[in-house]
Amino acid sequence: MLAKCYSGAIHGADARAVEIEVFSHEGTSSFAIVGLPDLAVKEAKDRVSTALRNSGFSSKREYSVTVNLAPADLKKEGPLYDLPIAVSLIKATGRLANENLADFGLVGELALSGEVRRVNGVLPIVMELKRIGRKVAIVPFDNVEEASVVDGIDVVPVRTLRQTVDYLNGEIAIPPVRTDLASLVARGAEAGDDFADVKGQHMAVRAVEVAVAGGHNILMIGSPGAGKTMIARRIPSILPPLSVEEALEVSRIHSVAGAAKGSGRFVTRRPFRAPHHTVSSIGLLGGGTKPVPGEVSLAHRGVLFLDEFAEFPRQALEVLRQPLEDGHVGVSRAAAAHDYPSRFMLVAAMNPCPCGYFNDPTHECRCTQSQILKYQRRVSGPLLDRIDIQVGIPAVSLKELRESLPGRSSREIREEVLAARKIQAARYRGMSGVTCNAEAKSRDLPQICKMSDEALDELRRVIERLNLSARAYDRILRVARTIADLRGAEAVGFDDIMEASQYRQLDDVGRSFWA
Repeated sequence: MLAKCYSGAIHGADARAVEIEVFSHEGTSSFAIVGLPDLAVKEAKDRVSTALRNSGFSSKREYSVTVNLAPADLKKEGPLYDLPIAVSLIKATGRLANENLADFGLVGELALSGEVRRVNGVLPIVMELKRIGRKVAIVPFDNVEEASVVDGIDVVPVRTLRQTVDYLNGEIAIPPVRTDLASLVARGAEAGDDFADVKGQHMAVRAVEVAVAGGHNILMIGSPGAGKTMIARRIPSILPPLSVEEALEVSRIHSVAGAAKGSGRFVTRRPFRAPHHTVSSIGLLGGGTKPVPGEVSLAHRGVLFLDEFAEFPRQALEVLRQPLEDGHVGVSRAAAAHDYPSRFMLVAAMNPCPCGYFNDPTHECRCTQSQILKYQRRVSGPLLDRIDIQVGIPAVSLKELRESLPGRSSREIREEVLAARKIQAARYRGMSGVTCNAEAKSRDLPQICKMSDEALDELRRVIERLNLSARAYDRILRVARTIADLRGAEAVGFDDIMEASQYRQLDDVGRSFWA
């Protein structure tokens, strides 16, 4: 007898539908799985056979079983096919009364006891099951939180194989779980440490506000203890909330990565990823024998914070160029090529030299000029060119720490950021893939960044004085546009260009921080 149902296979950050066909007939006991399965899928026959026996579905008869996972040219990986194979096998052997099994999508790993365990990638699989017209998705109970946000398909959580069969036979009722995605995202308001705790460092806080308001990349350079990490760790408190569409994008990536690398749950806050400086290029970019998203994709629509920027392996830093420019990562392997979204805001922090005290008025630098230059060159010029804002963080004196009034609160800064983002949302409405100034296309800059003759003359002087590249020119325009948005101004003014040019402290002969 032939039985079939549906599941899915992860492909990059998305999923493709997989049809599970099981044919069973009496004869010599055998169990074959075809359709380009990996080792974990091949081992399903042992898990499924034992789970069936321990769930009360053993039979005295011997069956020859063939399982086909279609399409046959798509690689099938992981234990997520255990549940659909087991249910289809029960149907094929005449022990399941449901005549409409093909209307169902199933996903889940089976324990030997028959318990249904969570798996990675449930969210994109359920989204794909909805796309192909399945009415019900049966998922592990531990995956229901992320799966139930998909509208238009009933999501039914199960704990055991026996419970699944009883539900399909109509012997028990399991109400589908539905989650109001809009209210879930609205409840996920950003929280975190407050910028009011930062003493002094007014220029640095202002630079961070500009960066967040426009989605710009930022590099902070300063001595140890100057407050670089403290400032960076407070960025989540001023980030704009995720939209419903962005939350689905981000959660899909984290679902594929699983709890080991991602959150393992539906994501309602903008990600803030801070990998250690020993991370490999694969850890940052993604890939591996079985490709999974890297840190640049897990930070999609959020922040990637790289502390001790110059201590990262040179190779790992250089792989950031493509995602910073394109907003996505292509990972090619012998078996397949995968594409992961990676539209993130880079926040980096580094010391000015190996000892950390170059140009510090309170400490003596022990580094030679050659050591300083070598340290500086760990971060390449092309990579620096992609960082919109480069700002020095001077050390704060004890007097400032003791006497300085509290800084601006995160709430105040966030209100200004949201006002600027609202202006940008209106400006880029209808432009695909553009949500903020940092993502604006170069061809649109003349129209977006209208400026006075005075501002244009100042921009020309800045370009000539700093000997900037065409990319740096575009980035100064984008930053100036963001500064004008924070003022609520329609045109970019002279002061906006002046402030934006001050945030290019490491450019060419204008590398004033190293002078």
